Amino acid sequence: MKKFDPALPYESSRTPVLARNVVATSQPLAAQAGLQMLAKGGNAIDAALAAAITLTVVEPTMNGIGGDLFALVWDGERLHGLNATGCAPDAWTPEYFQGKDRMPAIGWDTVTVPGAVSGWVELSNRFGQLPFEDLFERAIGYANNGYAVTPAIARHWAMFADILGGQPGFAESFLPQGRAPRAGERWSMPAQGATLAEIARTRGEAFYRGTLAKAIVDHAKATGGSLTLADLARHEAQWVEPIEHEYHGYKIHEIPPSGQGIAALIALGILKHTAIDETAPDSAARVHFQVEAMRLAFNEAYTHVADPRFMKVSAEELLDEDRLRQLAQRIDPAKASYPASPGPVRGGTVYLAAADEQGRMVSLIQSNFKGFGSGVVVPGTGISLHNRGMGFSLEPGHPNQVAPRKRPFHTIIPAFMSKDGQPVMTMGVMGGNMQPQGHLQVAMRYIDEGLNPQACSDAPRWRIDDNGRLTLEAHMPAQTVQGLADLGHDPMVAAPDSLDFGSAQLIARLSADPQDGYAAGSDHRRDGQAVGF
Repeated sequence: MKKFDPALPYESSRTPVLARNVVATSQPLAAQAGLQMLAKGGNAIDAALAAAITLTVVEPTMNGIGGDLFALVWDGERLHGLNATGCAPDAWTPEYFQGKDRMPAIGWDTVTVPGAVSGWVELSNRFGQLPFEDLFERAIGYANNGYAVTPAIARHWAMFADILGGQPGFAESFLPQGRAPRAGERWSMPAQGATLAEIARTRGEAFYRGTLAKAIVDHAKATGGSLTLADLARHEAQWVEPIEHEYHGYKIHEIPPSGQGIAALIALGILKHTAIDETAPDSAARVHFQVEAMRLAFNEAYTHVADPRFMKVSAEELLDEDRLRQLAQRIDPAKASYPASPGPVRGGTVYLAAADEQGRMVSLIQSNFKGFGSGVVVPGTGISLHNRGMGFSLEPGHPNQVAPRKRPFHTIIPAFMSKDGQPVMTMGVMGGNMQPQGHLQVAMRYIDEGLNPQACSDAPRWRIDDNGRLTLEAHMPAQTVQGLADLGHDPMVAAPDSLDFGSAQLIARLSADPQDGYAAGSDHRRDGQAVGF
């Protein structure tokens, strides 16, 4: 276990939080909701769930009741993976989308079965200590009584007002004054509070087979959707075995496909076979190797990753050491190359982490995908439905081609780090295709540079953007920018207030003994915080 280093070498307004019980989220009220569950005698799973449920209320621009969820849980002895994502409706045959060259971006024809609610239930059933209904207390309170909207969330809300304002139910639910709420304004939605109370009372049954399911389907019938009661009723969350790959003595763990987490593992696997160890932190040479490896990894992921039942090349084959070595040989240390790497557009996601003094640790992510998602909101419920179906391909024969009862390619990915069979850190960097890029950068900051979680988050990031161009944060060293240009990358430096580089939440053990506590970091690029006791 690494010795904790308190240094913050990058500009930051935050310091690591050191405590035996910790929660880190992208919104302070949600982090505190999780901490309240720990104070009541709950465990890290209870804390993570309370935070996740509260985030659907206090950060609706990034997730909602009608979204999807993945989680990695260290139960004190081993790591478990949960896939709480939904499939395409029965109606979604390739012929259903005939005449389109790509999946729609918003509206009903992007709505797959939402899985987040089933994830809450599964996690609570298997690992929770507190009554399920207790986990909803803060979320229902904020929905009914209101809360002050935070700055980053207000900014996102305004961005989507014009884009989604015409979708069924959106303006009535999220733009009641004809505009998005401003930072500091009080927001409440009692209809959402009532929905959460019904989910809590029925342990999710109402959402998939009861009154809420009927409300969703009635709205679909009335406004052009294809989701049916049968589509909702057959949904089940799945426990899955996490995939992993070793990098410099540590193992990075991800949820298996159809998630894109494997792209981070591929990139790290490629880097092991390069001269990356001979480069300095923040140097153009190091970023060059990272970017080139990530481009190759994206190409692998976008070519092969899909619902695993339809993949023609397995996850094991994609992580084969010989395959990774061969990919590494394609990197020229002295020149940028551009293997094709088109990918999903940026999305809207919340990632959170929690850990307790008994040694349990949770890495959880839930999302409506692109901002509020599809823009479709079920009247009188506060249920904003995601647009995860946008992740499908319409290319005939592609493993990720749309089909009934099939899961799409997924961008949201929680991650976990271990060493010698023991947990080291929960980690996640939300934000579309930034997520595997963020995992790679955070992992290397921690493993290779020895930074604490907050410093790992604060460090300047790079991103291959939605158009394949290399973008750099404004605080990337000027010599690094010039060095990358000299290598042929044509880097673009983003504005200082850019939101394109994701948001990390990180919790690392201070030693092998959980009684020694954790160090937690929360990204300064968003409104969130890490809290503990």
